[in-house]
Amino acid sequence: MTTPEARRSRRPGSDILRTAMRRNAGAMLWGTVLMGLYQAGETAFPIALGLIVEHTMRERSPGSLALSIAALAVIITTVSLSWRFGMRILQKANTTEAHRWRVQVAACGLQPVARGTGLKSGEVLTIATEDADQTADIVEVVPMLISSTVSVLIAAVALGLADLRLGLLVMAGTVAILSVLSVLSKRIGTSTKEQQARVARAGAKVADLITGLRPLHGFGGNHAAFRSYRKVSTEAKEQSVTVARVNGAYAGTALALNATLAASVTLTAGWLAFDGQIDIGGLVMAVGLAQFIMEPLRLFSDMPKYVMMARASAERMALVLSAPPVTAPGSERAAPGGDLEIDCVRYGSLQGVKFHVPAGEFTAIASYQPRAAAELASVLAMSVPPEAYEGVVRVAGRQLSELSVESVREHILVNPYDGEIFAGTLRSNIDPSGTSRLVSEAVEASMLTDVVALHRQGLDYEVRDRGSNLSGGQRQRLSLARALAADTDVLVLRDPTTAVDAVTEQLVARNIAELRRGRTTVVITSSPALLDAADRVLVLDDGVVTVEGTHRRLLASDEAYCLAVTR
Repeated sequence: MTTPEARRSRRPGSDILRTAMRRNAGAMLWGTVLMGLYQAGETAFPIALGLIVEHTMRERSPGSLALSIAALAVIITTVSLSWRFGMRILQKANTTEAHRWRVQVAACGLQPVARGTGLKSGEVLTIATEDADQTADIVEVVPMLISSTVSVLIAAVALGLADLRLGLLVMAGTVAILSVLSVLSKRIGTSTKEQQARVARAGAKVADLITGLRPLHGFGGNHAAFRSYRKVSTEAKEQSVTVARVNGAYAGTALALNATLAASVTLTAGWLAFDGQIDIGGLVMAVGLAQFIMEPLRLFSDMPKYVMMARASAERMALVLSAPPVTAPGSERAAPGGDLEIDCVRYGSLQGVKFHVPAGEFTAIASYQPRAAAELASVLAMSVPPEAYEGVVRVAGRQLSELSVESVREHILVNPYDGEIFAGTLRSNIDPSGTSRLVSEAVEASMLTDVVALHRQGLDYEVRDRGSNLSGGQRQRLSLARALAADTDVLVLRDPTTAVDAVTEQLVARNIAELRRGRTTVVITSSPALLDAADRVLVLDDGVVTVEGTHRRLLASDEAYCLAVTR
């Protein structure tokens, strides 16, 4: 199934940069005008100083001196105010644009239908923060580039009026500087793009490591995991050093070239004055411009680097923003209280799974192979697009691929094995939307009552990110409580009690059966307590359903089942 969005060509980074500039055209225009005034004022200062020296020495008039001082005051005031308000406008636009891109990247990650980015969550996080900030810098870079150009042109014209050779020297030197730096800026863009990618991979690695730290310690795999992270982190560090070297070479080259040009203008002006080809005022102006032109030249030469960095970050953002959805959802709605049917599904290790769960039944699935259990849960959760597997999944008589995302989310909930716990409170984790009427019942059914009673705040007890202040069993019961509080027509649970003790597991199994009475419930598990609480047990072996019956009948009649589920 190919969606129109998937058929559309990928959105390149240049389009993202153009969008940023188009959205901020007004701010960029005013910023360019004000920063142009600032640069023009900076350049006008040595020009005015040269004219003042020339005329004051010629006329020796106090009135002319007072007028000159007033002119300098106007120039200084213009420089101060234009810089203040110009930078305020540009930085506000820059910050706002970065926020827009962060929200847009986050929205792509939070859409009900996942996008095929091929990136881990840590990489997407880096794109939504650092890359979004660097992409938005284009809003500030372009006005600064234009205003620096204005300053260089004014200086070249003023020097050209004093002596054509001085003006040509500035123009030729500027072109030479940009030609050299444009080569280095391309390398900076390539290096920065690779650096961001490696940093993102390191971030994703450490996020995975922190998530799995407890089980890693359990079986002694933490040292191997740390070595794996150290390798990825070292690669990111080495690339960062490479980028720093390139940036250092760029900055050093720019400074040396700018200083060389300024020195050349100063020496040439001095020779012309010594030879009597320009007057003393022209010499003062040329020397002053040679000093003042260093700043706009520095900005002018830095801008290509920032443009390439913005483009590199925009290209990385395009990986997320242009990625097509993994599937195209339908538009139909499922009837309430429906059944669940798996019809000859083939995916991975699933070899034509076929079973039917009538509406209101509590069915347990005992899978002898953990991989098959994970793949079945992925298919039911729509983590696998319908076109990626053979067969059909029906909910309330409708194919899952025909249902709208809203209908699927309202009608069926597949609670993941490792349900995420968010920073907030126990209550906000159980009922994120604040609309559930079964919070108390879900807390009791999941046996989370001891956690609530343990803290004076009760359900308002603060939970840290990823539930780091809860034990593994508490996190699992909190995730189960959230699934039960959602009260969907069809609930699929995968191994919801692996981290709790046997006594608690018995109570949880009985409570789930009681709370979900009359609602369709499927539990993929090897827990004897849950298998015994179910109305019916399906045995999934070698990718197919091989036998079904009640837990106790299967214990009495099927030796393989007995060996697989008894503890």
